[in-house]
Amino acid sequence: MKKRPLSLSGYSVDWSANRRIAIVALAITGLLAVAGTVAWFTGRGDQHEEHPAPSATNSTAPSQDASKPPAGSGSVPRPSQIAEPITYAKAAAKMLWSYDTRDTGRDQQLAGMNAWMTKETKYADWNSVAAQVPDPVLWSRMADQDQHATATVTEGHFPSAFKAALSDDPSAITKAYIYVVTVNGKQKIAWKKGGSGAEDRAVTLAVQCRPSHDCSLVSIAPRVAP
Repeated sequence: MKKRPLSLSGYSVDWSANRRIAIVALAITGLLAVAGTVAWFTGRGDQHEEHPAPSATNSTAPSQDASKPPAGSGSVPRPSQIAEPITYAKAAAKMLWSYDTRDTGRDQQLAGMNAWMTKETKYADWNSVAAQVPDPVLWSRMADQDQHATATVTEGHFPSAFKAALSDDPSAITKAYIYVVTVNGKQKIAWKKGGSGAEDRAVTLAVQCRPSHDCSLVSIAPRVAP
């Protein structure tokens, strides 16, 4: 039976026209024209499902160990308390490329990923993140094979078009504080009877890092930006 890993190598969700605008409309004028391969969200279309609010058990309290997964999310790590965009995006990519069907159900995987999302719903594109999780039938088949994956991140950077646009108008980003970050790394996958494999991974994320606040995940781009 062919096993299919949880992967960000392809994107299965199209970003609808009423939700697609350049991040410059919020932050940097002209980015979409310069970086036509990357689209960003500012509003929530009626056809998109609601971004479910994480349960209280997913909140991070000072007394809790931030290294432990939030309750009800299986092996998915707690959102990183990081205020720098590239460092946060690297942590988010590692989370997205990792899973363990041996102790984490599909709903738990989604709950854990959801906890990383921005709570500013007009910017959050939960669909682009949730689409990375296989459907219930495929997840069940993966679980039958004890399939699990770990990830390492090799580097993260601002795409060249984003840097150029930011240089042209540094103050424009101060409306939404949404940054574009491309992350590269490797995903290692294993399953029953010693089966294993590895693949290079790359993803472009939009992350929100408001001053004096931890960063959060906004969306996954439909393609990787250089």
